[in-house]
Amino acid sequence: MVAAAEAVVEAVVEAVVEAPVEAVEETVHEEVHDEHGDEDHHEDHPDGGTGPAGAARPEGQGGQQRRAVADSTIRVDVDLLDSLMLLVGELVLTRNQIVQYVGRSTDTDLVRASQRLNLIASELQEGVMKTRMQPIDHIWSKLPRVVRDLGIQCGKTVRLEMEGRDTELDKTLLEAVKDPLTHLVRNSVDHGIESPDRRRAAGKPAEGVLTLRAKHESGQVVVEVADDGAGIDPSRIGAKAVERGLVTADQLARMGPQDVLQLIFLPGFSTAAAVTNVSGRGVGMDVVKTNIESIGGTIEVESEPGRGTVCRLRIPLTLAIVPALTVECAGDRYAIPQISLQELVSLDAEKAANAVEEVGGAPVYRLRGELLPLVRLTDVLGLASDRHDGHVVIAVLRSEGRRFGLVVDRVINTEEIVVKAVGGQLKAIGLYSGATVLGDGAVALILDVQALARRALRTETAERQEAREAAARTAAVETERQRMLLAAIGEGRRVAIPLDTVTRLEQVRAESVERVGNREVVQYRGAILPIVRLDRHLGAYGTGDREVLEVIVYSDHGRSVAIVVEEILDIVDGGAAVRSDIDDLGLLGSAVLGDKVTELLDVRAAILAADPAFYATPSPTLLEV
Repeated sequence: MVAAAEAVVEAVVEAVVEAPVEAVEETVHEEVHDEHGDEDHHEDHPDGGTGPAGAARPEGQGGQQRRAVADSTIRVDVDLLDSLMLLVGELVLTRNQIVQYVGRSTDTDLVRASQRLNLIASELQEGVMKTRMQPIDHIWSKLPRVVRDLGIQCGKTVRLEMEGRDTELDKTLLEAVKDPLTHLVRNSVDHGIESPDRRRAAGKPAEGVLTLRAKHESGQVVVEVADDGAGIDPSRIGAKAVERGLVTADQLARMGPQDVLQLIFLPGFSTAAAVTNVSGRGVGMDVVKTNIESIGGTIEVESEPGRGTVCRLRIPLTLAIVPALTVECAGDRYAIPQISLQELVSLDAEKAANAVEEVGGAPVYRLRGELLPLVRLTDVLGLASDRHDGHVVIAVLRSEGRRFGLVVDRVINTEEIVVKAVGGQLKAIGLYSGATVLGDGAVALILDVQALARRALRTETAERQEAREAAARTAAVETERQRMLLAAIGEGRRVAIPLDTVTRLEQVRAESVERVGNREVVQYRGAILPIVRLDRHLGAYGTGDREVLEVIVYSDHGRSVAIVVEEILDIVDGGAAVRSDIDDLGLLGSAVLGDKVTELLDVRAAILAADPAFYATPSPTLLEV
């Protein structure tokens, strides 16, 4: 027996030593799979044995495919990914501090090294974030059976359609949104889609359609649950809310239609006639909203009676590192997540006196014909503003389908911040969603936009809303005035650019301009932007030896371009009539703005003339922003 055992050991050793390196590696990979319990991947050998594949199975196509899979994938513990994410977050904080410090330096080599560090840190951050991304189909794949079983239980025929199944989301957020999404789907089948008889009576097909959509939009994931059912009747919602004691009849009378729709998110609200295992318990939509807001997202409801309902979730791509706008109020700095920010408005004392009005006893601002309710951050926080020059800065925010303006003292900058949790005392205030460390080492609180929106809009009565809407209708009848950015391009010529197409105004040192092929580019916030020089494009050659370039950053469809002008002049209302006698490429015409003839720039055409591939598929040499 001993001799036989020694012979077997000797044969195994010889087989391992003489086997090719690839075969040994394959054996190691299969042993790793065995340790993880992947028994489904084992295959029987031709001789009926189940030994190591590399030692007993001849080399063939199947072995090569298995080696390719093993070499291209590796299992990583989620805790390790979380640790890497924390380290990347600290790296981003350090990067922000270095970039802010180097920005005051005149050392060219140090500036270049800082720009390189900024680019590498951004790419590393993006790569680590991708390791945590999973397609939303991971949770959608279980929904067809849920819809089918629930349809049979409710006596309805429902067809489920899915769009954007490959849309990726952070693993943590994917798990957090699973239950709310499942509830919305069940709610649509149970409450939204009618029975076949009712659908036929309404002139609809007997089969209802439930559509799930997911897409990336402005740095966030938008998920829609839409049905073609009966829709939501505001009068029925209001009556049920009064019946259940959630609101009084007097409160309901002061609510607008959109406010009535928000009642479905109140705890205890339900329109079901009877309690079943599907619905009627009054628990659900309030939990959905709470869970979505706990991960920094928002939920909006749009409904048209007889046509259907759309529930729209807006979720950040990740919770760890988010872009934010830093503002100052009463000497303290606060961060506003850019997921809720739509635009910034700056008014000098003279314009603020005329633009900010009182409607129904509440301050509003007329923005392109729309009256925005205003809330002053100093009033919400109970602080005294340290700005007394009459200048007004408004951050236009969107939450729960409504827009409002947040008045702050001044805007500091935009940067990527690492979100840190706050203690129970600060969380109990209900105004802060977290905290962060800024580039200079100072701590800033992150404002909860949803809480600010509720404070800004909860006191809006029906009379005040009606007055605001009437004022907006009056403004729509007036001549439409679009805000325009005026810029000089040389030789005394001026151009006007629609302000809503402008992302930022920057100053770039001429020495930082580089070349990629025959194009000029500049590094900007971790990306490479192509440069469009308007003076050369429009034939107005300005000063060519400037050390600092005035740049207008324009963004469209996820890409950005740096438009170089000679000087930024002013922001005016563009209400003058356009004369179409100028047909130069890149121009829409001319108008009298600021008592001077100004050329109206067709931004898209000008960019296409300078860079025909800008709106096409991004070039491999240019990074998307």
